Amino acid sequence: MKKNLVMIAVFVFILSACSPGASASMVGEWRLESYGDPASLTPAAPDVETSVIFDEKGQMNGNVGCNGFGGGYAIDGDAIVFDQVVSTLMFCEGPVGVQESVILGVFRDTAGLAVEGDTLTITSADGNAVVVLKKK
Repeated sequence: MKKNLVMIAVFVFILSACSPGASASMVGEWRLESYGDPASLTPAAPDVETSVIFDEKGQMNGNVGCNGFGGGYAIDGDAIVFDQVVSTLMFCEGPVGVQESVILGVFRDTAGLAVEGDTLTITSADGNAVVVLKKK
């Protein structure tokens, strides 16, 4: 009987270790859906091709306005920890500039993370800004 219980415990442990976490489900390419104040999200600027790519090695890159960006990331439970995210320095004005500024502001330090189906939501550490991405 004890042997069966040990085997069941080992089996459950192996299954839980193999189940995909947030990092596995967020790997891939995403497009910006909306951003900003969680109470009143702003739709992504029209006619602007956006892309945020998370790879399996903890690197990210993309473009959410007019500058390219990249850096590292790590998943810690229901949080994402960004590491040294840098971007090119072209001047962006109007709605595209605001969009890019808000999003890159969220991609600093530690932020909240939720993956539900094909939607990835990243919330700034202070909860004042949200980035909503859809899987491409």
